[in-house]
Amino acid sequence: MPASSGLSSALRESALRTLHIEQAAINDLKEKLDEGFDRACSLILACQGRVVVTGMGKSGHIAGKLAATLASTGTPAFFVHPGEASHGDLGMITKTDVVLALSNSGETAEVTALLPLLKRLGVPLISMTGRPGSTLGTHADAHLDSGVAREACPLDLAPTSSTTAALALGDALAVALLEARGFTAEDFALSHPGGSLGKRLLLRVKDLMHSGERLPKVPLGSPLRDALLEITRQGLGFTCVVDDDGRLAGVYTDGDLRRTLDEYHDLRSVSVDAVMTRPGKRIRPDVLAAEAVRLMEDSRITALAVVDEHERPIGALHMHDLLSSGVI
Repeated sequence: MPASSGLSSALRESALRTLHIEQAAINDLKEKLDEGFDRACSLILACQGRVVVTGMGKSGHIAGKLAATLASTGTPAFFVHPGEASHGDLGMITKTDVVLALSNSGETAEVTALLPLLKRLGVPLISMTGRPGSTLGTHADAHLDSGVAREACPLDLAPTSSTTAALALGDALAVALLEARGFTAEDFALSHPGGSLGKRLLLRVKDLMHSGERLPKVPLGSPLRDALLEITRQGLGFTCVVDDDGRLAGVYTDGDLRRTLDEYHDLRSVSVDAVMTRPGKRIRPDVLAAEAVRLMEDSRITALAVVDEHERPIGALHMHDLLSSGVI
């Protein structure tokens, strides 16, 4: 057992050293941000085509992730393998595009081989390297310095700190572009319609609420018995209580029933007016479903009345509806 404990401690120490080195690498990037970052953003914002991201090996994996992040945040982008580009895929790049090339050394043969072709096409080139004086660094229209003092690998060989720095710098570029474009949550959802992100950002209360015959509702002055029957009939855990003009006067819930039982021994003579919650939580139909979740959680309730501009109930929303739709 002691030997195992010693091994675990050594493993954690190794992990902490790695995290410390990579954290320092990201912190050092702050000092490397210069006019080159501004030029890179300007080139991409002025681009009439797409951002073509390329890189080889581990840099290629980071390039693929960066292309996906750009594409999902308002900057059309895709990844091209540099080796395949030299064998036909260069035809995917047009004169309206911008190329973003990643290489820690700035001398990766498969990437530098593209330079004459890109220059001939007149395609702007942004490079992200760890060596500003490298071939890629000096021949690019804008250079992003992702250099690190050392790799987290104890041999200082395996790409670790350098790929972490490139990933962070790529995210910084994507976010700067996102903000410059005024990209919104709704815009983000449009590129993620099939996932939970899209559901959370696009669905509105009116898409999920129960309406018509499924709306639990009783008038003011109703016997408590009628309110309980309505709650049972609709199965949403509450009922709206409306005044003579059809406006929401309050709600009566399962929780209110527990409190009523503590206060009244005989429920037969109790009116719903005396025990309902006034004015009752409510929400508008065009509000995002995610906002309904926040309101329910903050108020510690499981259902909401949905009202129109005149405060008349037009629907009811239950936490189960939000769960089943994937909003939460």
